[in-house]
Amino acid sequence: MQRWRGLEEIPEDWGRSVVTIGSYDGVHRGHQLIIGRTVTRARELGVPAVVVTFDPHPSEVVRPGSHPPLLAPHHRRAELMAGLGVDAVLVLSFTEEFSQLSPADFVVKVLVDRLHATEVVEGPNFRFGHKAAGNVAVLADLGRAYDFGVEVVDLHVRGEAGGGEPFSSTLTRRLIAEGDVDGAAEILGRPHRVEGIVVRGAQRGRELGTPTANVETLPHTAVPADGVYAGWLDAAGERMPAAISVGTNPQFDGVERTVEAYAVDRVGLDLYGLHVAVEFRTRLREQRRYESVEALKEAIAEDVRRCRVLLAEDAAGPV
Repeated sequence: MQRWRGLEEIPEDWGRSVVTIGSYDGVHRGHQLIIGRTVTRARELGVPAVVVTFDPHPSEVVRPGSHPPLLAPHHRRAELMAGLGVDAVLVLSFTEEFSQLSPADFVVKVLVDRLHATEVVEGPNFRFGHKAAGNVAVLADLGRAYDFGVEVVDLHVRGEAGGGEPFSSTLTRRLIAEGDVDGAAEILGRPHRVEGIVVRGAQRGRELGTPTANVETLPHTAVPADGVYAGWLDAAGERMPAAISVGTNPQFDGVERTVEAYAVDRVGLDLYGLHVAVEFRTRLREQRRYESVEALKEAIAEDVRRCRVLLAEDAAGPV
């Protein structure tokens, strides 16, 4: 899959393509429907499928300080899109100047002059151009003027647990903030994960007999609510069952919020300085202060036991 940073990186001889545009944070199941349809139409027409996305998130430019917690960094989104069959991802720098483009100017500058779109696939709530003045009806009008088709994909709706809400990044962020990583996984189609570099912490886990990887998460990451979770630690090409702690370590009067992962039953791991990913399978309990360090160690032992059982069941189940 090709990755372009800016219009100038698109090959000069680029031909027609089927395009979809959006932030696509998380590449959740709603996004997968749109991107999947984009790929299908591209294959039917014999042209490449292209995803256009933005960096930074448009809200940070339009309303500084409002950057939403991110469900996935750009490199992870690209990996997920490649897995869906996308041929190229174009990341546009969303600047103040770019935000001033009218819907028509955006279409000409991006879709017509550079990507030569033959068809554009979007969800029903797609908005674009200055002050989000463009919608799918405006896009369809511009398509008739500039010779490209527009297809709108209806997004599926979650079941009763989601209150009948469509798949959305906003809902996913809310569930993660509440610690409902099971609900988030239902929308994402996979466990939520955070990434970052393993740094040295207070080494409390080592003192307690469960040495943890202290992950310095990427900026604006959507980190789950404080608590203890079962999940996985992806490091050095290996996916290991893990007990994960998110919070300020109240037992020791901590103030800094951290994400720490203990690779279950692994001894002697040295992950300092490595870029790792932590995946959240389910929440086991809230963070709390215990009456003694011994009581905390007993709680951790129970957390690890539950993780061992849960994740072994997952490994034994259907893939």
